[in-house]
Amino acid sequence: MSESENNAAASEAEPFEAAAASAIDEEDRLRPEFVERVLDAVEAGDDETARELVAPLHPADVADLIELAARDEREGLVKALAGIVSPDVLAEMNDFVREDLLDELEPQQVADIAGQLETDDAVALIEDLDRDDQQAVLRAMEPDDRAAIEEALTYPDESAGRLMQRDLVAVPEHWKVGQVIDYLRSTEELPTDFWEVFVVDPGHHPVGTCKLSTILRTPRQRLVSDIMQREQTLIPVDMDQEDVALRFQKYALVSAAVIDGAGRLVGMITVDDIVHIIQEEAGEDVLRLSQAGDGDINEPIALTIRSRMWWLFINLGTEILSVIVIGFFGDLIARLVVLAMLMPVITGMGGNAATQTMAVTVRALATGQLTGSNSWRMIFREWWIASANGWGLGLIMLVGIQWWYHDWALSLVTLLAMILNSLNAGLSGVLIPLGLNKLKIDPAVVSTIFVTTMTDTLGFFFFLGLAALFHLH
Repeated sequence: MSESENNAAASEAEPFEAAAASAIDEEDRLRPEFVERVLDAVEAGDDETARELVAPLHPADVADLIELAARDEREGLVKALAGIVSPDVLAEMNDFVREDLLDELEPQQVADIAGQLETDDAVALIEDLDRDDQQAVLRAMEPDDRAAIEEALTYPDESAGRLMQRDLVAVPEHWKVGQVIDYLRSTEELPTDFWEVFVVDPGHHPVGTCKLSTILRTPRQRLVSDIMQREQTLIPVDMDQEDVALRFQKYALVSAAVIDGAGRLVGMITVDDIVHIIQEEAGEDVLRLSQAGDGDINEPIALTIRSRMWWLFINLGTEILSVIVIGFFGDLIARLVVLAMLMPVITGMGGNAATQTMAVTVRALATGQLTGSNSWRMIFREWWIASANGWGLGLIMLVGIQWWYHDWALSLVTLLAMILNSLNAGLSGVLIPLGLNKLKIDPAVVSTIFVTTMTDTLGFFFFLGLAALFHLH
């Protein structure tokens, strides 16, 4: 291409780049005024202007635009952006928003979209559909695509089998580098993005890998077996996606081979998929600790209410247990009102300390830092931390209460209760998640309820029991 042609192409690209830049702020988010301009154009029936505004955007930004629109505006927006809302846009879209849009499409339309996607993205598109809709879409697909997706749907949800791509490059180790290069150039059905070539034996078992950079820099006559890397990280097809993400993180992988129960190569997972998984799993753990459901602002309100109400109902039961404990000491509280004033301090500090410990423990379990090999070290570590916090905060309370009430018995009771509940909080925050994990129960889901019960109930018991023991009146 001549210099003048290059300049002309660059000048034509500048308006599109400028348009995209004006739509995105410094944090790579769509500007509110841009979103409003697009929606105003759609509402006014000016679809051409809406398409001109949106055309320069990346598919991920187009997906964000649709998600930012109100639910009753999305159908009109998608129709106005016909030709721009591509399969890549749907692949980037929020699950709840995408499900609403797919409900408006015919099975053949969904099948056409899925057929243009990588297998993992197509599976993500189809797996959330109702069974009847799912079967209708699969029947409308090409036989090869349908077979790949049906196979993927047989694997457990959130497993490597659901996550992997079926399209990959695999060659025998007796090939020469020149044969591999010719194969890559002449074969049309190759994955869109890949960074390495897998080397397999006659039984299609992976025996090594070759980076593309190594292949391109090696003379054509060299054998693949001479340049391949035999050590590799293999992912079982039924491995949970969170464990897959940990392997990618631990071994700094860009891609990895997925094998079935017989050790045969059936797919590959790439790091771009893992980035989404890490973000998704981290967000899920945080939300599970608070029992806030999926925490997605696009989640249907009825579903959010149902998920939150269930956990709040259980929390109500644990709070009633605390009330029962307080009831045993009702006469004592009636005689000494100051106990009622100090009780929330004891339980509140214990709850905060337990939340800190629990968050660290759940994260350590999720990232693989905490295992059976170092669990006792973690327990003793939290014991010492809880002891130091209990003594430090308890002494502050002792000085404050003695200065205000001039009652050594009350001051000493408060000190001992702070120490005991701090130890209770620290040990509960680490032992409960460890125990749940041992029982194969996700500690991020139910730890909060048990830990809160322990700190509240035992906190009241320690404080009021000590007060009764010391005959405060």
